[in-house]
Amino acid sequence: MENTPIPRHKGIYVLPNLFTLAALFGAFYAIVMAMDGRFELSAMGIFAAMVLDSLDGRVARMTNTQSEFGEQMDSLADMVSFGAAPALIAYEWALRDIGRWGWVAAFVYCSCAALRLARFNVNTAVVDKRYFQGLPSPAAAALVIGFMWVCIELGVSGKDVVWVVFVLSLYAGLTMVTNVPFYSFKDMHFKKTVPFVVLVAIALLIGVIGLHPPSVLFIIFMLYGVSGYAILFYKRAKGQTVSVISTSIDEPEEKGLHQ
Repeated sequence: MENTPIPRHKGIYVLPNLFTLAALFGAFYAIVMAMDGRFELSAMGIFAAMVLDSLDGRVARMTNTQSEFGEQMDSLADMVSFGAAPALIAYEWALRDIGRWGWVAAFVYCSCAALRLARFNVNTAVVDKRYFQGLPSPAAAALVIGFMWVCIELGVSGKDVVWVVFVLSLYAGLTMVTNVPFYSFKDMHFKKTVPFVVLVAIALLIGVIGLHPPSVLFIIFMLYGVSGYAILFYKRAKGQTVSVISTSIDEPEEKGLHQ
């Protein structure tokens, strides 16, 4: 009688998923703080989730621990961290004061984040890696929550800027589902050597952020939030190809076309 091989049970890589879970906790913490009316801590939770989210994929690649489970976990965590959480926080802080218009704006943002993440998962193999197709969800969250954080630091209440939050939520949400190209920084290789002046510039940037983190971070993400349209108009003016994707989401079999 032949010995049948015992099937090996698949395991889950711990390290990259720890970063993903930590980012998810940051979003959960942000929601709880918003429910308690502590919106400054809520903003810090979202920005902490952004930092942790940017690390999980890099850690997985550096340690060669990429997995399908990790990709799905990251996508679900992103939906909470940069979709549901910012929408709920913005609603609690300001949008609830305009009734139905408020929850409509919050829902549009939340649903657009879901659509953007779903499209990203489907089109990941056919999009030019140098660009994101639409505004990335972390940057969209940074626009909405960053504006809230600045207002809190300046002593401005949500009631005073409710329509600004309304417009910003719609802009961030709808820009996520456009085809506008946003630079992804994925062609920057940190393992290569760089001129000494680059390190000096990084040190200066960190110092500037330290002057007033809410304002500086919001300005950075606001500039990034409009940079895609600048790229779009520039490419059109030069007669260059504007689309960052060459197939529709109905044709995922053309994988690796831009790799």
